[in-house]
Amino acid sequence: MNKPARPTRADYKVFYPITTRWSDNDIYGHVNNVMYYSYFDTAANRYLIEEGGLDIGDGSIVGYVVSSGCEYHAPITYPEAIDAGLRVDRLGNSSVQYGIAIFRDGEQEAVAHGHFVHVFVERAQNRSVPIPQALRTALQRLQVTVP
Repeated sequence: MNKPARPTRADYKVFYPITTRWSDNDIYGHVNNVMYYSYFDTAANRYLIEEGGLDIGDGSIVGYVVSSGCEYHAPITYPEAIDAGLRVDRLGNSSVQYGIAIFRDGEQEAVAHGHFVHVFVERAQNRSVPIPQALRTALQRLQVTVP
């Protein structure tokens, strides 16, 4: 199986610093694979809250994760400063697919990269709805062309 190319920082639009935590490490001494999904979730939701005005506590519209995936290139450990790079690969009517990568602080090549899909739903009815305009505008700023 061919390993995908390692993305670089130039492939992403915005970055969020994250510090690994003691509890992120597994028995093998590196950050466990499931923690990368937490980093993905943190980056995407921080952007939605700060740039799109998403109200996670009281808003009527929320984003649910319906799909995710990750390719791992190099291990990271605790304690380590990392950055989550974020972009939008696809923007639909009620869903968005993010491209997200994890980088060691100061390094250009990703240690891991993947995708994360949110479907926006009306919280009370639990049904998909069109992405609200403020969120759509914020997401459009991150759009890239993916081959």
